[in-house]
Amino acid sequence: MTEHHGGGPPDEYVEAEIQSMLAEDPDVAEQGITVVRRERGLVLYGEVESPHRREEILRRVAERFPDLPITSDIGVIRTQAPTQVEELP
Repeated sequence: MTEHHGGGPPDEYVEAEIQSMLAEDPDVAEQGITVVRRERGLVLYGEVESPHRREEILRRVAERFPDLPITSDIGVIRTQAPTQVEELP
């Protein structure tokens, strides 16, 4: 997990605002990230296709909410083609 530190706890509207920002920004257009408010900040969950994309999402959120503590639990999914053939029974 990656932590970005800031000020006090988020209000109840920040989760929706971040999810809207990530979905509506044409450079990100990410709908697979879940934002959960915790006592001391936010946790971003989900999977993206590259470490660069994860960092871009975290950068944009930190830029928009610089005083908000953010923890990232965003994983990177495999985007390469499988190397083995899957055999079905």
